Amino acid sequence: MGSKQQRVIFLADCQSFYASVEKAAHPEYKDKPLVVAGDPARRSGIILAACPIAKDYGVTTAERLGESLSKCPELIIVKPRMQMYIDVSLRITEIYESFTDLVEPFSIDEQFLDVTNSVGMFGSPTEMAKQIQTQIKLATGVFSRVGISSTKMLAKMACDNFAKKNAEGIYMMPKETISEDLWKQPIEKMFGVGSRMKKHFFQLGIHSIGDLAQTPLPRLRSLLKAKFGKNADIHADLLWQTANGIDDSRVTPSTHRVAPKSIGHMMTLPRDYVTGEEIDTILLELTEEICRDARRKRYMGSTVTVGCMCSPFDAPTGFSRQMTMPDPTNNTDTVYKAARSLFYRFWDGMPVRRAGVTISGLVKDEEYQLTMFDNQERQRALEKATDYIKDRFGSAAIIRASSAGIAGQAQHRSLKIGGHYK
Repeated sequence: MGSKQQRVIFLADCQSFYASVEKAAHPEYKDKPLVVAGDPARRSGIILAACPIAKDYGVTTAERLGESLSKCPELIIVKPRMQMYIDVSLRITEIYESFTDLVEPFSIDEQFLDVTNSVGMFGSPTEMAKQIQTQIKLATGVFSRVGISSTKMLAKMACDNFAKKNAEGIYMMPKETISEDLWKQPIEKMFGVGSRMKKHFFQLGIHSIGDLAQTPLPRLRSLLKAKFGKNADIHADLLWQTANGIDDSRVTPSTHRVAPKSIGHMMTLPRDYVTGEEIDTILLELTEEICRDARRKRYMGSTVTVGCMCSPFDAPTGFSRQMTMPDPTNNTDTVYKAARSLFYRFWDGMPVRRAGVTISGLVKDEEYQLTMFDNQERQRALEKATDYIKDRFGSAAIIRASSAGIAGQAQHRSLKIGGHYK
């Protein structure tokens, strides 16, 4: 019997994705520093993406807009258009799928590809990566980087540590060579190690990925167990395997198509909400949003969770509490009554900065039961009609009277996807 074929895995990443999409849409900004940022007036003035030119000025993702402008006063600021980014991401996925049917999204701008069985048709792995780069650039104007190896985690680290740092944007890192390149990298360059974990490793005398990889596993288990407690040995195994390039996980297209465990929405408010009328409006809008989402996905929930964070941000109070409803439902009024009851049972009266509602314990909506006293069929028909109108003409096509008031956010949120402008 011949030896098992070694896998060829790509991690393809789009450079400064949101900013690159905007520069492709605005050629006049080609040679200018550009960032995509939220709306400062609504407490979301954070840098979501910065183009390479802006990064040369020291602008970084996740910093506040004011900090970026102090570093680069001539910064071009573009509000996010999430629907366009989603559309471009889906177009890029189609390009990947023209090379292999094994494509797994890792984020909106990163995807794993298993090209083991198709790489021969497109030349070497590096030649195939170049073809992918060319097609993406021609179709979207976005420059992509590709890390290549035999496992998902090695491909990810090949991309992050090497492909992103060379002009070609491609780096091939076979497992056999990781001691020559990956092990020399500082420990914080390993996937899964953040700044806090870096400090812990430094205290243990582990400064590089190689230090970790060459620590005998039993010793690493005992070190982490002594530092973090009884379950740390499981984490030790994962970290040690990552450093040594051991990863049997498959590129699975269905990974992100599993049934949801819950459906929820959280909203950061444009100002402090202090009155019951204002809070009721937001709870109703959130409930309407999640129930419409549940109906679209054909689910009903039996548990409702309500959470909030109150002022001030530097010493916030808040809660997250849940209750089980008598029957699974996706009826807005039923879930709203439960959410409202729960909220006022635990709210301490402090000004509300953020609120959220979630339903869980999901079952398919074919399984619902008619209750003796509620006219569920009539209510379902009404919600089906309003859902149809919103799907066709936009979520703000029909809003409740309370949402038309000063506290309502439904119209503003209809302009956004995932908290950012479409």
